[in-house]
Amino acid sequence: MTGPVPLVICGPSGAGKSTLLKQMLDKYRQQFGFSVSHTTRNPRAGEEDGKAYHFVTKEAMESAIGNGEFIEHAVFAGNMYGTSKAAVETVRSKGLICVLDIDVQGVISIKKTDLNPNYLFVKPPSIEELEKRLKARGTETEDSLSRRLEAAKKDMEYGDAPGNFDLVIVNDDLSKAVNTLENFLQTAYPALQS
Repeated sequence: MTGPVPLVICGPSGAGKSTLLKQMLDKYRQQFGFSVSHTTRNPRAGEEDGKAYHFVTKEAMESAIGNGEFIEHAVFAGNMYGTSKAAVETVRSKGLICVLDIDVQGVISIKKTDLNPNYLFVKPPSIEELEKRLKARGTETEDSLSRRLEAAKKDMEYGDAPGNFDLVIVNDDLSKAVNTLENFLQTAYPALQS
């Protein structure tokens, strides 16, 4: 593969990954690109094939996985999701830093490849704070909230384990978290300093 090494960003839902990424992309939009993931779920209203996701059949995805075309893949809520080698290569071939926003399962898969990205984990200050953030969204049922919090506890254990990530950011103060992320990125990707 050519181009800069990818950036893997991971963390529980509600930790603030999207907010941090948006801040960085506002500043460094020309240097980053996102790989478009594949999924077997149906498109939602307004989602375009090839932009939001590559929407494929279960059979096509299983075949591509069997052929070794995926860096990582997982099943979530009965649907398959994954990152293809081609999607990452498309971004890197443009000289961009490919951002992969994936879950812990995906991180574990990527660690078994030769991709060798920079790994970043974003976590909330506490499970209690995460619960407040998720409730504030107003999108969770009691059942889905408890499932997300259980998953978050496991994710945070993996995120805190030494050697799993190059940087763990506790997102308790957004401007501090942004500064920490920016310092890390400028060290990992010297081209961002110019």
